[in-house]
Amino acid sequence: MAEQQNRPNPDDRSDNVEKLQSKVFHTIQNMERAEESMAYTDSEEQIQSIQAKNERRRESLDAFRSEIKDEAAFQKNGQNNQYQ
Repeated sequence: MAEQQNRPNPDDRSDNVEKLQSKVFHTIQNMERAEESMAYTDSEEQIQSIQAKNERRRESLDAFRSEIKDEAAFQKNGQNNQYQ
């Protein structure tokens, strides 16, 4: 019975594209809200902080989009060739 507890779960990548697309959507929403919030602050420090955070979000978006391409290719081609 101890052996069963140490077995890894099977790799289920069937919904990764949808999950990543959701992350892209929510990241864009967060960026837009942050941009809107800059209109309500007079603090240069807060504005710079928001801008820096949005820059990191842009980098994350690039990474998410790259992962989406990889996952879509896996779903299209890789599933059939995964064990070859």
